[in-house]
Amino acid sequence: MTAIKHALQRDIFTPNDERLLGIVNVCKAGKKKKNCFLCATVTTERPVQVKVVKVKKSDKGDFYKRQQAWELRDLTVVDAKDASKENPEFDLHFEKVYKWLASSTAEKNSFISCIWKLNQRYLRKKLEFVNVSSQLLEELPKAEESVPSGESQSVAGGDEDALEEYQELSAREEQDIESMMEMCEFAVSNAEAFAEKLFKELQVLDGANIQSIMASEKQVNILMQLLDEALAEVDTIEGKLSSYEEMLQSVKDQMDQISQSNRLIQISNTNNGKLLDEIQFLVNYMDLSKGHIRALQEGDLTSPRGIEACISASEALLQCMNVALRPGHEQLAAVNQQQKLFAELRDTFARRLTNHLNNVFVHQGHDQSSTLSQNTAELTLPKHSPLHRDLLRYAKLMEWLKNTHREKYEGLSRTYVDYMNRLYEREIKDFFEVAKIKMAGTSKEAKGKFATLPRKESALKQETESLHGSSGKLTGSTSSLNKLTVQGSNSRRSQSSSLLDMGNMSASDMDVADRTKFDKIFEQVLSELEPLCLAEQDFISKFFKLQQHQTVLPPLAQPETEEADGSVPSRMPPQADHRHSLSSEKDMVRLMMNKIFQSIEPELNSLIALGDKIDSFHSLYMLVKMSHHVWTAENVDPASFLSTTLGNVLVTVKRNFDKCISGQIKQMEEVKISKKSKVGILPFVTRFEEFAELAETIFRNAERRGDLDKAYVKLIRAVFMNVEKVASESQKTPRDVVMMENFHHIFSTLSRLKISCLDAERREAKHKYTDHLQSYVINSLGQPLEKLNHFFEGVEARVAQGVREEEVSYQLAFNKQELRKVIKEYPGKEVKKGLDNLYKKVDKHLCEEESLLQVVWHSMQDEFIRQYKHFEGLIGRCYPGSGITMEFTIQDMLEYFSSIAQSH
Repeated sequence: MTAIKHALQRDIFTPNDERLLGIVNVCKAGKKKKNCFLCATVTTERPVQVKVVKVKKSDKGDFYKRQQAWELRDLTVVDAKDASKENPEFDLHFEKVYKWLASSTAEKNSFISCIWKLNQRYLRKKLEFVNVSSQLLEELPKAEESVPSGESQSVAGGDEDALEEYQELSAREEQDIESMMEMCEFAVSNAEAFAEKLFKELQVLDGANIQSIMASEKQVNILMQLLDEALAEVDTIEGKLSSYEEMLQSVKDQMDQISQSNRLIQISNTNNGKLLDEIQFLVNYMDLSKGHIRALQEGDLTSPRGIEACISASEALLQCMNVALRPGHEQLAAVNQQQKLFAELRDTFARRLTNHLNNVFVHQGHDQSSTLSQNTAELTLPKHSPLHRDLLRYAKLMEWLKNTHREKYEGLSRTYVDYMNRLYEREIKDFFEVAKIKMAGTSKEAKGKFATLPRKESALKQETESLHGSSGKLTGSTSSLNKLTVQGSNSRRSQSSSLLDMGNMSASDMDVADRTKFDKIFEQVLSELEPLCLAEQDFISKFFKLQQHQTVLPPLAQPETEEADGSVPSRMPPQADHRHSLSSEKDMVRLMMNKIFQSIEPELNSLIALGDKIDSFHSLYMLVKMSHHVWTAENVDPASFLSTTLGNVLVTVKRNFDKCISGQIKQMEEVKISKKSKVGILPFVTRFEEFAELAETIFRNAERRGDLDKAYVKLIRAVFMNVEKVASESQKTPRDVVMMENFHHIFSTLSRLKISCLDAERREAKHKYTDHLQSYVINSLGQPLEKLNHFFEGVEARVAQGVREEEVSYQLAFNKQELRKVIKEYPGKEVKKGLDNLYKKVDKHLCEEESLLQVVWHSMQDEFIRQYKHFEGLIGRCYPGSGITMEFTIQDMLEYFSSIAQSH
């Protein structure tokens, strides 16, 4: 290994100004053994750099080459694997972990020791040595530690031991050596003589030192005598100090007694102070003034000043009762006495407050009931703001009762709900009675309109009253109101009424004023109910202090029972839901509102049923109004009673709207046409037009436009299907005429109203109208020139069979003589007569409402001219040079059509 070390130093490290200080023969652990050397080196130039170099022997020769090098400052961990057993494996952690297997444990330990010493001398970084014996990690001598690490050092022999023995001369030492060598002329030329001279001088100096020590013996004896005198003086001082200590010991005992007395006095003062604090605490927090006690026992709960005094007293009492007592206070008789007094005052005041508020609820309910007759004539609900204003003075007392006496608080809640339920039930019932009377037309304003109806007013009112008996369940016959008909109308609906059984549809032939009146009544009902519910809900939240999000028990613990007439309120939850406490105070508010206003939803459903019974088109108005109010309520509070109730009623309104659409579709399917008169515009087509005009007016800015669009699609598809059905069954009027007139009317209606969701149906209606117009024109024009048509059809058939056009005239049945004979049968006078008969026939087929006669006549003129040009073309191709022409010209034909149209 020494030879290898010198070879490596000579061949690899000396050319790079480096010194080799440690070496170990290794191979990579776990792989095929390829030996290499790990070398620890330092540079000879400043600043000194310490490296670990991997050197490998070349495969082609005996020389070595430098393969890889790492800076020692990049080394973080040296892991020797096992400190107690001999193990040649070790790891070096640079940027990654390198695992090595040394040729022997001694070489590994020597290399690790060299690494540790180089780190201590040059870097002094925090390098972690794991599983390394402490014997290898010895501290360097202090002399070596004082040597600056940055100075270059010359190591004789180049190994690590020489590095440790070497000490560099200081500047002063170098200067002394130089001056000594200058004094001796042969210091350089004869080193042995110089060394002998120095040795002799050193012996002279040693002798002088010995003589100096022997000469100082007398001074030493004098010094020893002085020391003996000093020891005697110390003994004297120690005796005096002992006497002083005995005197101070008695003083110390007295001071200890005084200190003990002071400590006891301090403890007594501390205890007295704590006792005073406890007494002051109890006096401050558990003492109730006489004024507060008097207010709780005898305070006036009717006057504002008395209520304020009771509020202050109740808050003081609650504060005294809720004070957090310190440990041991419960055992004090005075504390127990005060707590008993507070409990008695709480119970007494809670009883007084409960009785007073119960009386207030009863009296206010009776007073409010006496004023109901003032609002029956008009469609308004009584205002309860005075009642709410009077009761809100007790809101803080209700909060106190809620925190101190929950049973009485819940009892008051039930009492309030019961009385207000009765009060609101009477008010709402009377309010809806007025609304139904106004809606049914039994009031003075509507008597004139129903004077001509086949039914008596009393019968209608009697049927209206029958709607109220079952909380919204309709018991009357729907056919009785559907048979309302308006007499004396000369409109086109009355002209076509003979074709259809319109008894079921005439109930919706009310004028716009009546429907507008219904719309106003329904809007007035909703506008009155909405602020009433919101005001009551706001009062309940404030009065019963239900704004906080805490879990409370519901005051309404009793399950809902059936009403007197057997109906069950739809808004009350089932009995099982009352067995559990509500999760939040919002649920408590909603439950109280459901109990108070349990009659609103049945009354609204009853009113909606009556409006739908009077006129099914009323469902359009109700759907728009109800949707708007639901949307407004949900924006305020989606979970409120008003929002939930109106949402449920909206479902009923939407169901009635769907029923109205289905009813119209059913009426279309059940239509029957007359066999004695022409069909004209079908009544359900006219009714769709009325529906669309009314709906577009009502839904102009509505939130539920999508429902109307879906209804439009259902209705228009039913109209299309039933128009085709009626046209196929028509015997008096040709199918093409029925289709043409009705689809033209549908197209005109859709074009005028510009309903975007029916654009495809509008285009389809136009297409059907155009197709059937063309079909009717073609079928009708075959009659005036029948023989001429048959002749040229035969000519075209011969050409289609392969006969050349110029050879057709040689056919016996189609020669020139036959052609002239057929043409002579249709002189201009005869053609005009045929056209006149055709005009009369078309006029008989078409109805007056749609005014399509001139459109059809003009289309026939165009078709006739087209046929005329076609015949002339065939004559020119099949009979060339014959000079045969029609006996009338296109100009004559135009005059015929014009004169016939003007004459009629």
